[in-house]
Amino acid sequence: MNEKRKGATRVADVPADILSQLNLGTIEAATLAENLATDLPQLMGHVFPKLLDKKVCIEPKLGITKKMAMIATLIEENYGDEKLAFMSQHNADLVRGWGAYCVAQKRDVALSDRILQMQVFADDPHFGVREWAWLSLRLHVVKAPLEAIEYLLPWARDSSANIRRFAIEVMRPRGVWSAHIGLLKKEPQHAETLLNSVNADPSKYVQDAVGNWLNDAYKTAPQWVEQCCQQWLEQSDSPATGYIVKRGLRSVG
Repeated sequence: MNEKRKGATRVADVPADILSQLNLGTIEAATLAENLATDLPQLMGHVFPKLLDKKVCIEPKLGITKKMAMIATLIEENYGDEKLAFMSQHNADLVRGWGAYCVAQKRDVALSDRILQMQVFADDPHFGVREWAWLSLRLHVVKAPLEAIEYLLPWARDSSANIRRFAIEVMRPRGVWSAHIGLLKKEPQHAETLLNSVNADPSKYVQDAVGNWLNDAYKTAPQWVEQCCQQWLEQSDSPATGYIVKRGLRSVG
């Protein structure tokens, strides 16, 4: 078994040979720093030669999520669904991330279908692709949170920890680098059934997401969060539940 590459933690420290491979799309990034170091237009040109003649102007100061969305828009406009399967299986995590953004940017797609099409990216083995998946879907969830919860309930009971974590992370009241869900900030109880499905989850990856969800909600609905945590502790003596509650109430006092 090949040893997992650790990767650089600073953009300036990415070796030239690794950067070249990242720009060609022959390897995936091992760290966020490597993602940030990658020349996205160059990568796009190698993966989609048809787009080489397109004038792509990506402001270097833009955040990487906006850059990802811009490139996905170009791919979607020129290929539609034609390259979606190709992107979902590509060596480069950034290309698979573009696939997630393409799913999010499709027009006239029902939320249920959009969530279903996102599953391959939500369950990707690479941490970055899983983040692109929920970040790209977030705006649709913000517009219809109750509908999204309904479709994500089966995901919270899925055998894959990645899928369970996605169901929680994409519905966080505040989230990270993303728009807030006003309804869940004011009335987090709407997500109670979703959260109950993972309140003793065996995966720390999922536990962290649930704890972070509760910590988000605590900022605007502390009483509900405290009551919810107390109920969970009364119903379960699982160490997982204890960990989730502790993480969820870390802002108390």
